[in-house]
Amino acid sequence: MSMPQSPEAAVPNGSALAPVNARRRWLPWMQSLSLSSAVVLSAVVGSGDRLMAAPPETAPDSVLEFITNLDAAANQADVRQVMQHYSPEFRSADGLSYRDMENTLTTLWEQYPGLTYETQLLSWEQDGDAIVTETMTLITGTPLVGDRPFEFTSTLEARQRLVDSEIVEQEILAEETVLMSGSNPPTVQINLPTSVTIGRSFSFDAIVMEPLAGERLMGVAIDEPVDLAGYLDPMDVQLTVLPAGGLFKIGQAPVTPGSRWISAVLVREDGITMVTRRLHIVRPGEAPRGS
Repeated sequence: MSMPQSPEAAVPNGSALAPVNARRRWLPWMQSLSLSSAVVLSAVVGSGDRLMAAPPETAPDSVLEFITNLDAAANQADVRQVMQHYSPEFRSADGLSYRDMENTLTTLWEQYPGLTYETQLLSWEQDGDAIVTETMTLITGTPLVGDRPFEFTSTLEARQRLVDSEIVEQEILAEETVLMSGSNPPTVQINLPTSVTIGRSFSFDAIVMEPLAGERLMGVAIDEPVDLAGYLDPMDVQLTVLPAGGLFKIGQAPVTPGSRWISAVLVREDGITMVTRRLHIVRPGEAPRGS
């Protein structure tokens, strides 16, 4: 899908979920946080694609040490140390190269210092000369956008393949990123499948759980490809007044497999909430992904 190079029109509440430019004001840094968190250490394989793996308490000390050291480097925002855990030949399922990761992390931690990474090993498996790990990583922080602080939480799920204590392959199978700001940001419940078959429609609901009590609610729903382009050169995205307590959209999956970021931005006078989840576009008969 080609992305337009002009500011976006407002997305009306009710029917279609419209694709918009990734280079925009509200979400590029949000996606950069999520993407770069995935770069540092991803998480767990979803239940539909899980390895027949051993429990974490049986893992070799070298695996546990690898995870501990990688977390420590990330918490210190030490790009050089983080990248020593990755093979120069590294490729991710999203198309990230070693150099992409290094550049993204450098920019991320310069702009948004103080992120905290906490990784838990869930299982592991020996596969020839490689070790495949399943881990869960929680990333939290309070980044500033201008002079506005946001509470940031990201949970990532993925598979990683280690050879000679270096990550050579990585696939993100699920992720959710939530940012909240203000004295009373909306509590949002998201309804979205983890996977959808190519060409099929899907529902995306972002429901504000608190009564509106006469407050005006504004928002936008966004569908975009998982893509490195344009994160740090944002453009505007327009919000629209919502006649109901949330966003209720119907999306259309593309005709080729891949991954999409589906996002909701909900704004009222006393707070802002932004939520992004990953949606996998799969071929007919392919096992669902995500937990």
